[in-house]
Amino acid sequence: MTLDRENPLRDPQDRRLPRIAGPCVLVIFGVTGDLSTKKLMPAVYDLANRGLLPPGFALVGFARREWEQQDFAQIVHSAVRQHARTPFREEVWKQLSEGIRFVPGELGDDESFARLKATIADLDEARGTGGNHAFYLSIPPGLFPTVVDQLRENGLAEQHEGRWSRVVIEKPFGHDLRSARELNRVVSQVFPSSSVFRIDHYLGKETVQNLLALRFANQLFEPVWNNNYVDHVQITMAEDIGIGGRAGYYDGIGAARDVIQNHLLQLLALTAMEEPTSFDARQLRAEKQKVLAATQPPQRMDLHTARGRYTGGWAGGEKVKGYLDEKGIPDDTKTETYAAIRVDIDNRRWAGVPFYLRTGKRLARRVTEIALGFKRAPHLPFTKTDTEELGYNALVLRIQPDEGVTLRFGAKVPGTQMEIREVNMDFAYGGSFTESSPEAYERLILDVLLGDPPLFPQHEEVELAWQILDPILDYWASQDERPEDYLSGTWGPESANEMLARDGFVWRRP
Repeated sequence: MTLDRENPLRDPQDRRLPRIAGPCVLVIFGVTGDLSTKKLMPAVYDLANRGLLPPGFALVGFARREWEQQDFAQIVHSAVRQHARTPFREEVWKQLSEGIRFVPGELGDDESFARLKATIADLDEARGTGGNHAFYLSIPPGLFPTVVDQLRENGLAEQHEGRWSRVVIEKPFGHDLRSARELNRVVSQVFPSSSVFRIDHYLGKETVQNLLALRFANQLFEPVWNNNYVDHVQITMAEDIGIGGRAGYYDGIGAARDVIQNHLLQLLALTAMEEPTSFDARQLRAEKQKVLAATQPPQRMDLHTARGRYTGGWAGGEKVKGYLDEKGIPDDTKTETYAAIRVDIDNRRWAGVPFYLRTGKRLARRVTEIALGFKRAPHLPFTKTDTEELGYNALVLRIQPDEGVTLRFGAKVPGTQMEIREVNMDFAYGGSFTESSPEAYERLILDVLLGDPPLFPQHEEVELAWQILDPILDYWASQDERPEDYLSGTWGPESANEMLARDGFVWRRP
């Protein structure tokens, strides 16, 4: 064991110790957007409040607004007050605010980037940030090449010994395989792959990381984590909200591109992958890539895919609009708000086990979960009436909002008769740990500043995911039918239920 020279009792490999970022500048492009206001700036404050950012930290906002420095500082202050997870402390805010700057400008304007370069140089000098810069592209994907090219032209992407320059890209990573490859080509011409961080905020959630702990820190589950015992897997991300004011982004993208291509296929990879030799980024990515490479698109698109679109109805006790009634949605759109697919993994562990992935808006409730359904016992020494109310055993990982793990199994009902019924054994994060879980963006931003990449998919994973989804999107595009209607507040279109019924299963109702 190698010990820290300053503290001989401190093992630098001890993951229980807090990891504190070094001096650096974080530049957020598109700083006036919802993502920045509700997630990024509050996450930066929460990191500072937890003592995970150094005194030599600076935050630069870049946007098309004619603000003064004090105006931007007030915007950040309001965002922090409203959305931060941790309590507001004046002394923390004072230290953080001293390093806050704003650069007004256009993304394609040379003078704007010259001002940005000068601002960063001033911060390097005044705050001692050491030439370490992270550029967060919280902007539409079509503008990524413009910004990346401007960073190159102004020398802000250069890699030097003893200092770093990194770029953070928000999803979607392209809208199909061809565009994803083009995006990767553009970015890789300017930044080496080790300096490109593709954000999938689901991978920053504590409960997603708990999946790795559940599987690989325990002997209990791994022996049954295979096709000898599991008969199917359901991965669900359901939302009870509609598209809100996102018509301009959402229409033409749809549920499959928005969620399945990134979030759900990443959850599938973590669920199905083999044990890595370590949690080093290369080892973890290698195992995820193997699973995605072995994952096959549906053999029968007509039988193993379903898509739908919400109509007006009741959700959360109030009357809501249908998708076609949302502001900015054209009448002839074929965009889906619900998507469900079946995929199969061609390897020894999972051969014959269907994986069902579904996502949708305006469904009955907000929930994300991974559910492994287990095969029935080959012999039950009970009469049929004893087990009439016994379903299948299941292990359910609740990603959000009620974070935890549920084990569902059969137990005898108290009484003189023999009757077996399903019961749940629950583990809840809130009831087991006193510390609240950090927001996903806290973990991911800190990992960017530390240069720790295990939770960020590389371009190989992105392209493999598109190879799975592209044939489905092509099939849907070739169909004359529009997505099937489903009432807001329900669990989606009937075709999705029929898809599982053909295989002898039913969707879980979380």
